[in-house]
Amino acid sequence: MADMKQQVKEIEKTIDFAKTKYEVDLDTSLGLIRLELYPEQAPGHVKNLISLTKAGFYNGVVFHRIIKGFMIQGGCPQGTGTGGPGYNIPAEFNNIPHEPGVLSMARTSDPNSAGSQFFLCLERVPYLDGQYTVFGKALDKESLEVVKKIGEVRTGPQDRPVEPVVIKTATVKETLLN
Repeated sequence: MADMKQQVKEIEKTIDFAKTKYEVDLDTSLGLIRLELYPEQAPGHVKNLISLTKAGFYNGVVFHRIIKGFMIQGGCPQGTGTGGPGYNIPAEFNNIPHEPGVLSMARTSDPNSAGSQFFLCLERVPYLDGQYTVFGKALDKESLEVVKKIGEVRTGPQDRPVEPVVIKTATVKETLLN
């Protein structure tokens, strides 16, 4: 993963929000989560997710932290919550509320420490608003149902699922704009 930063930079050069609408599909062991993305509110985060996805970074990665009634978190290559892509991206706070299905970037106490870890909200979480970068949302009812299904799995110490929930493949869907 040492070359991930350079690989992401190269892929980012091919992303054009003016000409293309992007979505990311997470094919998980519990079903498909289709994500709509918000490049107008958080272009850096959206480019980062698209680039990491195109590089295959999320394939085989687990949801390592699941807290019922709060959120599901994934994107750590080690599956522990301690890893990332080898770089950080700056925060892009916005006014989008943390509601069920919202995609937001995980980070440490440093607002500019996000890398590859993300979370999807299970419920409305107002105290996260303006503190974490929202950059997408579950695209449809079926995707939200999968998010909620993942949110119900049995967990053990440190909110880890007892049975791993895996992102089998993550893919980018591109639609040309008129």
